[in-house]
Amino acid sequence: MQKSILKSMMNNFLGNAPNWYKYTIIIFLLINPVLLKVLGPFITGWIIMIQFIFTLSMALKCYPLPAGGLIALEAIILNMTSPKTVYKEVVVNFPLILLMIFMVAGIYFMKEGLLFIFSKVLIKVKSKLYLSLLFSFFAALLSAFLDALTVMAVIIAVIYGFYQIYHKVVSESHTDKEFDLSDDSQFKDNLKKDLENFRGFLRNLLMHGAIGTALGGATTLVGEPQNLLIGKIVGWDFVDFFIHTAPVSIPVLITGLITCIILEKFKIFGYHYEIPQSVRTILEKYKEEQNLMSDNKYKARLLTQGFIGIILIISLAFHIAEIGLIGLMIIVLLTAFTGIIDEHKIGNAFTEALPFTALLVVFFAIVAIIHDQNLFTPITKLVIGLDGNTQKVAYFTANGILSMISDNVFVATVYASETLEAFKAGLISKAQFEKLAIAINMGTNIPSIATPNGQAAFLFLLTSAVAPLIRLSYFEMIKLAIPYFFTMTTAGLIGMYFL
Repeated sequence: MQKSILKSMMNNFLGNAPNWYKYTIIIFLLINPVLLKVLGPFITGWIIMIQFIFTLSMALKCYPLPAGGLIALEAIILNMTSPKTVYKEVVVNFPLILLMIFMVAGIYFMKEGLLFIFSKVLIKVKSKLYLSLLFSFFAALLSAFLDALTVMAVIIAVIYGFYQIYHKVVSESHTDKEFDLSDDSQFKDNLKKDLENFRGFLRNLLMHGAIGTALGGATTLVGEPQNLLIGKIVGWDFVDFFIHTAPVSIPVLITGLITCIILEKFKIFGYHYEIPQSVRTILEKYKEEQNLMSDNKYKARLLTQGFIGIILIISLAFHIAEIGLIGLMIIVLLTAFTGIIDEHKIGNAFTEALPFTALLVVFFAIVAIIHDQNLFTPITKLVIGLDGNTQKVAYFTANGILSMISDNVFVATVYASETLEAFKAGLISKAQFEKLAIAINMGTNIPSIATPNGQAAFLFLLTSAVAPLIRLSYFEMIKLAIPYFFTMTTAGLIGMYFL
């Protein structure tokens, strides 16, 4: 009886995750107290951070919240950080949490209009190279004035819509089963290859768009959360920020777009997928059916979504309120003027964002460990002790490396505050202070694309509903980001040293 209960408990633990993964997490939890006793809090802190990154890398096997949450909870129990510090990190990042709760839900109510626009683009632009460049360029343009996470939410909504249309059409024509996007059993052998190619095609577009958010986000004061922090410390307004960072950010932007062209032209590093003709035919047919079925109510919804979309862009561009509050305003407007008044239908909009919001809070617990155990202090002291061009390059590199494994907003906060103290103490000149601010901005924005946990937008993509459907894993994201990482980081280093 006891054995069967223990076996059931083990089966329940982390649900359908592979047994080897379950045992790995249990081993982590058992050895951490021993490591703390033997190796001390500093080394154990780094090990716990690596363990958490491991749970992120296994996102397709098990959503990182349960396993990563257990590791973070144990670290708090072991006194490697405190609930007070975790709460402080959450409060500092509350604007990001508000954004995730309300803005992503707001985008959910705009899916119909977004799909209408982008399906037209997909059908008319038959060249994948042009389509990829279009995704990257417009993601960069929007991210320069809006928020990268918001833009990422739009791109995810579009890609999810495309996949849903194709999968639903094939499913309904081959089976009487209840429609399930994760069930491919109804696909015959001749269609499975098309499905895999379509998944690859969508992965490529998603990554081009994701890189675009980083390219545009680095250029302006409002592009990324840490940009506002850096601009405030140095005393730059929107125009000052753009002018000071342009000698580095613009060459990096151009390099990113050229990289997109090269990848698609020569079909390298996993960017070789084309949209199958059978899929294009289904999407074209869907578009025709939508045109035939479009009554006045449908057209009115599209017009309403378009008008509110313009309000959204203007509100974000002029930052009339915190981004999350703007998202709540969009939810109110869209639900009121498109007739969505049922609580259950409104609730569906929040199912995508809330698991990731919870994961973000767990992530901030890991950041709290980094803070309390001073894990980055040795690297920070090393680069602050340098001078001249060497210091600028070291700042860029250190911020990039640390942002790959941690939160880039946290890294920027640490380096910006330390650099401000050095400037106030007279250790660096005003000119060098401004150059180091540029290095912090570019370092946290560009090299951090190398890993999915380097940027909130990338982490959101990894844990989104669309990622498992198109087989976009942690390591697949790294593979697709690597060529961009090398070219854009090289351009950033050259810019920091010479420009």
